[in-house]
Amino acid sequence: MPSAHSGLEVVNDRQSARERLRVSEIFYSLQGEARTVGLPTVFVRLTGCPLRCGYCDTEYAFEGGQWMAFEAILTQVAAFAPRHVTVTGGEPLAQRPCLALLNMLCDRGYAVSLETSGALDISAVDERVSIVMDLKTPGSGESEKNRYQNTRHLRAKDQVKFVIGDRADYDWSREMIEHYRLDGRCEVLFSPSYGKLAPAELADWILQDRLPVRLQIQLHKLLWGEARGR
Repeated sequence: MPSAHSGLEVVNDRQSARERLRVSEIFYSLQGEARTVGLPTVFVRLTGCPLRCGYCDTEYAFEGGQWMAFEAILTQVAAFAPRHVTVTGGEPLAQRPCLALLNMLCDRGYAVSLETSGALDISAVDERVSIVMDLKTPGSGESEKNRYQNTRHLRAKDQVKFVIGDRADYDWSREMIEHYRLDGRCEVLFSPSYGKLAPAELADWILQDRLPVRLQIQLHKLLWGEARGR
């Protein structure tokens, strides 16, 4: 026979599940990409991702990690006394409570950014958050997972990123910019796939076509290579 407290225990378990996230790592480094490149930033890397991009450099975040309550995450972030906080993955939006964490980080006055694959709905993300959203190129092997409805939710403070591995990726990305008029919605980033496309070659293509995009090179990899937590 169920105990008198069993119903309360179920409610508490459900509440607990809504107030925690599986975290791969929390670390302090320089932002290596996007608009705030070079600025000291705390990164909260969540575990799990529904995609398997061929160029992924954080496969260790697909699984593992540890469950952390929101307050434990916030305490660890605060210990670095940061101005900028980036929630990343994996794919952070694969864990629904990520939305609540973003709200809490904004409420504490941090400049918050979210790095997301663009395969999941971004419409419920706090409007104070700067979204850095990938559109997966064909070379990623996951372009069919793109949720193109997300482009309607991008604002001037957001950025859309294309990781480009070859000329075919580049041409596809140009078509996406034109089709969705992305340069009129937000900043557009072109990033050469690390170890696959020379940054200078991508720069030449951009200049030849006079594309309204920003070339970005992963600063953290120039500084520290493939070191984890940097």
